[in-house]
Amino acid sequence: MSEQTIALVTGANKGIGYEIAVGLGALGWRVGVGARDDARREEAVEKLRAGGADAFGVALDVTSDSSVAAAVAQFERLDVLINNAGITGGMAQEPGRADLDTVRTAVETNVLGVIRVTDAFLPLLRASASPRIVNMSSSVGSLARQSQGTDATGPLSMAYAPSKTFLNAVTVQYAKALADTNILINLGCPGFTATDLNGFRGHRTPTQGAAIGIHLATLPDDGPTGGFFDDNGVVPW
Repeated sequence: MSEQTIALVTGANKGIGYEIAVGLGALGWRVGVGARDDARREEAVEKLRAGGADAFGVALDVTSDSSVAAAVAQFERLDVLINNAGITGGMAQEPGRADLDTVRTAVETNVLGVIRVTDAFLPLLRASASPRIVNMSSSVGSLARQSQGTDATGPLSMAYAPSKTFLNAVTVQYAKALADTNILINLGCPGFTATDLNGFRGHRTPTQGAAIGIHLATLPDDGPTGGFFDDNGVVPW
């Protein structure tokens, strides 16, 4: 009998992250629910278990070295890491109005947090038979779309959107560094999903937003790496 696949989803206590955990749990995977809020994390784990998922809580603040180290210590092995935790960084974000603390806050979670968590779990992922890393990005991180001024670019943003562009660039560097391994790392764009990050203004449900993350987490061994995808295929850089 093959070993049960083990995944960690950051920011999994609600929204897209929670629905990714639901989807992976439905596949029979053991899913770590990473979140910094103790009460919300345990509530999410209870709901997942009630739905039949093999879920467990992982206390995790992606901005803290000690928190990430403690999270790694909970795992003997890991097959799939989904870096989903993300924040807007606060307001205002219009050029000329956004202060540097707003930008730093977004980058600390959306970029440095991903690097911190990924680097910490890489030794475990390297030992997996079919390791996958999924970084949840956004269409607003696409410079091609931003320069074209399409509807997918969202409002003016000096923090959140550029942090996703930064994340995209970082992911490409990981893909290059891991090219001679069996680790596939890709970016997923969930679309404009109704979550508390955007005041629930999105037109897609969290379940719909989670679909690309689940897809990239379950890629075959000959699947792509270093790509940026949504439900329709490749997202332009």
